[in-house]
Formats: sequence, C-alpha cells, structure tokens
Amino acid sequence: MIVRSFKDIENTDRHVRAATGTWESKRIVLAREGVGFSLHETTVYAGTETSMWYANHIEAVLCVEGETELTNDETGEKHLITPGTMYLLDGHEKHTLRPRVDSCFVCVFNPPVTGREDHDADGVYPLLTEEAV
Repeated sequence: MIVRSFKDIENTDRHVRAATGTWESKRIVLAREGVGFSLHETTVYAGTETSMWYANHIEAVLCVEGETELTNDETGEKHLITPGTMYLLDGHEKHTLRPRVDSCFVCVFNPPVTGREDHDADGVYPLLTEEAV
C-alpha cells in the first residue's frame, strides 16, 4: 500500500514545472509504481495558453477548481471546463487550454509517465519508460 499526499511531493522530482511557465504538475503516482497509470494534480495559470497533443498517451482530466476554455484544435470545438467537468482525450486529440483563472485538474495517464516529461515543440510528451520499483 502506498500513502502519500500532494504536500509530501512539493519541490521534489515529482513536482514538475513546465519550461513554458504555463503549468505545474504534482505527479503522485508514476510509472515506477508499476500500476499501469499515472495520477497527477496539474495547475494551469490564468492568462496563459498551452497547446498539447498526447500522441503517445490517453489522458483523462477532471477539473476540481477554476474555469478554463478547452479547444479541440482538430475540429475548432470549444468547451468551458469548470469544477466537476471531465474530458477524455481518447483519440489523441490536439487541444489547447486557455485558463480564465488559475485552474486545478486531476489527471490520469495511460501509459503512465515517468515524471520527467515536458511537452516538446509539438505539445507531445515523449514516450519514456521506467522499471517499476
């Protein structure tokens, strides 16, 4: 059994800040746990824009705080994401987040991330692997 809090992982290697400065992610469950998914708390900052494309992962996202515009970059469709709203990138959709206020999400990735990932120039996380410990 693993028990840890987001407070426990602040300012550790599990607390990742984007090179762009538009988000930070506390990665509480990673590939090294060997459970087949990773679990994160991600904050995106008001007034920023982050374009992403998880070509190598499926991501489920649950908003727990804030208000963010989500655009499906492939269709142009826009959604207002507020607390209690979930979106699932089950088709590897290219998408953009534009937070109106600082917004917090709980995210699940499959396959799990290692904790070292950041978006590349195309908005993609590389597919990194790591042995479970």
